[in-house]
Amino acid sequence: MKVLMVNGSSHPHGTTMRALEEMTKVFDEAGIESEVIQLGGKPIADCLQCNRCAVSGKCVFKDDGVNEFIDKAYEADGFVFATPTYFAHASGRICSFLDRAFYANAVDEVYDAFKFKPGAAVAVVRRAGTTSALDDLNKYFGIAQMPVAGSTYWNLAYGLEADEAQQDQEGMQTMRNLARNMAWMMQCFKAGKDAGIAYPATTSPYATNFVRREDNKR
Repeated sequence: MKVLMVNGSSHPHGTTMRALEEMTKVFDEAGIESEVIQLGGKPIADCLQCNRCAVSGKCVFKDDGVNEFIDKAYEADGFVFATPTYFAHASGRICSFLDRAFYANAVDEVYDAFKFKPGAAVAVVRRAGTTSALDDLNKYFGIAQMPVAGSTYWNLAYGLEADEAQQDQEGMQTMRNLARNMAWMMQCFKAGKDAGIAYPATTSPYATNFVRREDNKR
């Protein structure tokens, strides 16, 4: 089994990564492979909603790792989306990245790369604003039929620098418990699949707009 983790910070070794590293230790102990996708400091384009991905299955922007992430997502069993908190919301780069990844994978609203796979949102902060940042990320799970993993507190950690986050004992405890819960969920899903339990037969033939249009474009 494998978990894909997206670090939505421009700093690859900052507080956000420190939270992910604490989770990685637990995944390693459980025999679950993990990979961190570092978004880094390069510009990440926002989704154009050009709908060309509906034809090609790929985002038209091909230089910032979104298409590669979608390819890896098909093989993953769970996801962690992690963000720093600046103005009481998730970072612009992770939102742009995930908007395009989910939009490009939303053929017929199916989200094949993500559906029925556990997801967890993580936010780090100097002082406040994490609950709204977590809310930003949790919405991706809700629209893609992804079970959401929780912990023994909200999935957040405090600290301006990575070593300060390490001192947040409850925050690090929360990350470990979150990883344990995710590992358990993935193991349960695998056991169910191995036992022949079918996924829910959900359907999505309707897309109702408030203003009716013949072409049904979003």
